Amino acid sequence: MSSKRLWLKRPLAVLAQEGQDASGGIVVEDGRITELVGHGGVPSGDHVTFDASEHVVLPGLINTHHHFFQTVTRAHPEALDKELFDWLKALYPVWAKLGPDAFRLATRLALAELMMSGVTCTSDHQYLFTDGIEDAMDVQAEESAALGMRMVLNRGSMNLSQRDGGLPPDAVVQDMDTILADCERVIGRYHDPSDGAMLQVALAPCSPFSVTSELMRETAALAGRCGCALHTHLAESEDENAFCQEKFGFRPLDYLEENGWLGPKTWVAHGIHFNDGEIARMGRAGTSVCHCPTSNMVLASGICRTRDMETAGVSVGLGVDGSASNDSSNLMETVRHALMVNRLRYGTTVSHKNVLRWATEGSAACLGRTDIGAIAPGRQADLALFKLDELRFSGAHDPIAALVLCGAHRADRVMIKGRWTIENGLPTDVDVERLRHEHGAIARKFAGAQ
Repeated sequence: MSSKRLWLKRPLAVLAQEGQDASGGIVVEDGRITELVGHGGVPSGDHVTFDASEHVVLPGLINTHHHFFQTVTRAHPEALDKELFDWLKALYPVWAKLGPDAFRLATRLALAELMMSGVTCTSDHQYLFTDGIEDAMDVQAEESAALGMRMVLNRGSMNLSQRDGGLPPDAVVQDMDTILADCERVIGRYHDPSDGAMLQVALAPCSPFSVTSELMRETAALAGRCGCALHTHLAESEDENAFCQEKFGFRPLDYLEENGWLGPKTWVAHGIHFNDGEIARMGRAGTSVCHCPTSNMVLASGICRTRDMETAGVSVGLGVDGSASNDSSNLMETVRHALMVNRLRYGTTVSHKNVLRWATEGSAACLGRTDIGAIAPGRQADLALFKLDELRFSGAHDPIAALVLCGAHRADRVMIKGRWTIENGLPTDVDVERLRHEHGAIARKFAGAQ
């Protein structure tokens, strides 16, 4: 009997790709889903068995926007009860003090926390390269490999400081030549465009108020030559819209198009303040949006027009966003928030199935990937398994709906590329207690730091 062929036997429920019956289970071999077993069936060929009868099985969740380094400044007293621009101004000086030890622990903690919530692939928008963390992309590659997490490294950038009319202080920006040289280095070292890749690279200038138009254009050109995706914050707040109108003479989406970014290889974070015409343009261009409901609510930024976007042909994914504007790195929690806030705008036409699709297939589309995001033969074996054995689930009748409506927040097991990375709710390759102690100790150095 081959030890490589595993049958996840008769789960309590499975969120399989539409039209697929996986009620009898899922067969995994060599990192892929090779067979879905129908009701009452058994797999073909030899196999070993994992009893999944107490588990609800989802495709591995995909997080398409985050800032790992911000885990050391959660609920920071200088940033409480502020909207985006004032919040950033309060935290930039604190983040300027980030060193290599703090950055590594922040990255490790964010990855572990995401994985514990059912995430199997994450994208991190790392735009801070202060003294001592110039090798941030290498650290993230090392840490994601150590945990077994699938990841898109977003080589972010900021080169427009307060001195030149931008928002960030001088201490947290780099010059354009340094940025582009490191972008090329990171792509050459880490970008794997192949099916099943564990590491890919996207280029990600931070925002219209922190980068120059020249950097936006040069980054788009480099990404085009190297086949990489593009990512940035866009239309997150009314302040950003006003900044773009004053500095560039047009709105954020016009700024994006003017600099060669509007296309199918681009996904943007937030996308709250688009008008009808802009949403239609994005749909025609194939540009995607990462919806960040938790952060949007914390910063009072507004509600993303998700259903209008989908109607226009825009793919919608989900992201937790930074751990200082979300104060958590839990994508299952974000899924629930997405349901609630979108019902305020669209009513009960938004269901648990919609928001779970955003966190899986929609997020995969944002990243330009067709090998993850669904439970179907041939897809990567990235799975999140949840139990319904907590008091919060008692009395729940629809197991998949219960995960969202009753507030699931922790996976019992997670599989990435056919390997268990979470067992009994804990990472297989991380000492969580030690990590909590070390991260907490270093985070205390940032309390009140200005």
